[in-house]
Amino acid sequence: MSLPKTLAEDVARNLVMVARLIDEDPEQAYAYSRIALRLASRVAAVREAAGFAAYATQKYSEALAEFRAAKRMTGSVELWPVMADCERGLGRPERAMAMAGEPEVQKLDKAGQVEMRLVAAGARRDMGQIDAAIVTLQSPELASNAVHPWTPRLRYAYADALLAAGREDEAREWFGKALEADKDGSTDASDRLAELDGVEFVDALGDDEDEDRDENGVADDDKDEATDEDGTSEA
Repeated sequence: MSLPKTLAEDVARNLVMVARLIDEDPEQAYAYSRIALRLASRVAAVREAAGFAAYATQKYSEALAEFRAAKRMTGSVELWPVMADCERGLGRPERAMAMAGEPEVQKLDKAGQVEMRLVAAGARRDMGQIDAAIVTLQSPELASNAVHPWTPRLRYAYADALLAAGREDEAREWFGKALEADKDGSTDASDRLAELDGVEFVDALGDDEDEDRDENGVADDDKDEATDEDGTSEA
């Protein structure tokens, strides 16, 4: 659907703000998406952006409605995994599992199929089926040494599932593999590894402040202020 030039520019500006803010300020991104939606609700890209903004703010029912609208408009199945994840967010993991078995999954590209596998594993965990979640994640993509944009998250999810099952040694190995693939820091695999190895992070600033206090708990700055007020030192 084409829009008049001025309207199209207004919509585009709002969509740019959605894309710019969705990670750092999802609530503000959501506000911009609502403006774009009021201006051009019959444009598939607007419905999709509104869906992702709602999803980022955990408004899963609203997000699912927008994704369904975008899918109807385009006929594309690329939103299928995030739609299934909305079902999880709404407390309906069994629906997410049902979607994982639908024909639409076979039409997804490799990244989409991996994403669907991640959602299905998450749904299994939602239902308390941790062993089934582990099996769901076991795939040629997981076993491959090739690194793709989705590789860190797939390995991380597998490690996390192993840890939830009490398989700590295997979890440590896979957190390590996730970290090797995670060049952009998209996961906290390094922190999880540190936790497993018993490494504790110390607040360096807090330590410095402690060192600045004498044995009576008086800070050096407080001593200086006391000296300045009467011109003498307690020493």
